[in-house]
Amino acid sequence: MREPEPSPHAGGAQAPGGWLNRNVWALAVTSFLSDLGHETATAALPSFLAALGAPPVTLGAIEGIADAASSSVKLLTGWISDLVGRRKPFVVAGYLITGVSTGVYALANSWVAILGARTVGWISRGARGPLRDVILTQSVPAEARGRAFGFHRAGDTVGAVLGPLFAAAALPWLASRLDGRPTDPFRWVFLLSVIPGVLSGLVVWAFVTERVGARPNVPRFLATLRGLPRAFRRYLVGVGIFGAGDFAHTLLIMGAAHVLAPSHGPMKAAAMGALLFVVHNVLYAVTPFPVGWLSDRIGRRGLLALGYGVGAVMAISAGIVFARGIDDIGVLAGVFALAGIVAGVEDTLEGAATADFAPEETRGTAFGVLGLVNGAGDLVSSLVVGALWLANPLLGFGYAALMMAIGATLVYRVR
Repeated sequence: MREPEPSPHAGGAQAPGGWLNRNVWALAVTSFLSDLGHETATAALPSFLAALGAPPVTLGAIEGIADAASSSVKLLTGWISDLVGRRKPFVVAGYLITGVSTGVYALANSWVAILGARTVGWISRGARGPLRDVILTQSVPAEARGRAFGFHRAGDTVGAVLGPLFAAAALPWLASRLDGRPTDPFRWVFLLSVIPGVLSGLVVWAFVTERVGARPNVPRFLATLRGLPRAFRRYLVGVGIFGAGDFAHTLLIMGAAHVLAPSHGPMKAAAMGALLFVVHNVLYAVTPFPVGWLSDRIGRRGLLALGYGVGAVMAISAGIVFARGIDDIGVLAGVFALAGIVAGVEDTLEGAATADFAPEETRGTAFGVLGLVNGAGDLVSSLVVGALWLANPLLGFGYAALMMAIGATLVYRVR
């Protein structure tokens, strides 16, 4: 039986061809190309920093500062797009700048230069996301939003799977053919990553059609925030509490490498951890569309709460595995698989539910608020889980499980 849901606000005129139309296809291809580019660069970045002589702590600083910068712009750009009534130009620029920024890594000789390029790229990435989601929402009927967001996220995550695999194959191949400095193979990989990144922006420019009407009467910024539906604000409380436990899944790689190192050695353990993350990304890729399709039929709120609950199970399982030093590859793969499923459910249904709650004239702001809440949660969760992990892994991941379970309960109870 279908659960009660907030009444979906109309999505507006749709591009021809039903829900799986040119806009949906083009945005899925765009996200595939963009993720292929920046995930290729991300996979090569830790070893490149090591080759430059940078200490491991610099990677955490780069990721933390870039993610914080990305989250900080989402809210403001969402409101500005509502105000001007145009989103496509910002989306095109965002994809192009992100694509070019990974190529700048090839010119870097210090971690500070990489921090600058990463931050600029991630600001562009944060700015474009809510605006792209509004265009996607406007392109499909309200009853097909789950499928559209799921299809789009599937394209995104296929790129996230293929990017690290490409980097893993390209680096040794280039190293065997280049006689220069040890950093040269990494620099070539960064330059190659620009190609799909730039293509992603060109796909939006050439194939995505934005519905442009009269400029809407959008209230001032603070008034717009206050005017968001009360049910949406209650929903964000649940999303935020879940997010405060939703740690960066790259921590699973660190944990897996730690428990595998005694029996396999540190280098092989690191490689096995990276391959386990491919398992994560494969599940992340295949989950969104069926989950979105199901949400169109039985409702999103309960399904999202269930996904959050699975996240709590995943977190406590990870804590037990890492605390006890369990090095069974099948058990570890199961934890990574659960994490990939949770990420797929979260990315698909949080956006689709936001479109259901928010009226069309302030939808960009609503997606921006969602991005800001997610970004703040990501920062808090990774810092707290990482700090508690120093005392005991079970303490850190137990905290994560508790926050995820509370978030699941609150989201389920939203009316």
